[in-house]
Amino acid sequence: MFGTSILKGLWITLRHFFETYTEDVKRLGGWGRTLRPDAASVRQKPEAKGFFTVQYPEEKLAIPERFRYIPMLIYEQDSGDIRCTSCGICAKVCPPQCIWIVQAKDEAGKTIPQPSEFYIDSSVCMSCGYCAEFCPFDAIKMNHDYELASYERHNTWLYDLQDLLVSTSYYAETHPKGWSLEEKARARKAKKKAAVER
Repeated sequence: MFGTSILKGLWITLRHFFETYTEDVKRLGGWGRTLRPDAASVRQKPEAKGFFTVQYPEEKLAIPERFRYIPMLIYEQDSGDIRCTSCGICAKVCPPQCIWIVQAKDEAGKTIPQPSEFYIDSSVCMSCGYCAEFCPFDAIKMNHDYELASYERHNTWLYDLQDLLVSTSYYAETHPKGWSLEEKARARKAKKKAAVER
């Protein structure tokens, strides 16, 4: 019937309003404690009840693993090698064309598979994640660092190779599920390659 969806939406809003108070009473547990939950204990899931307010920047919510903001370049913690081979696929698939790569050259002038320069204009980047999705070497991932505000948007929002580099240990810490899946896939690939070479 016409208008029932509006009534359902209003009912959900009203239910959340009342659950806010019942959840606060449940969390209270004792009159000596504060009604404010820690930022870590606040649930960010669809089944969370009631409303909550976080006193940002003193309190910050945990960021979901698949949250994406600005791309980051991964380098191997042990060897220091950058995974990027400057193939340019990320720059080709980028919808706003905000990635620029310059391929490195050796003393003879021959190109080598690593970038000498890598730039991302974060004022243009739409955080779609295509660069990370299409990278064949798992060199680009989406970072969780969202506190990148500045007073001007020309020089400070243009990130170069050194600004974008993060270690594999940082990636493993911020994306534990993704890291474990990639490591299992690498182990399977190495095992298969070793079996073929025998």
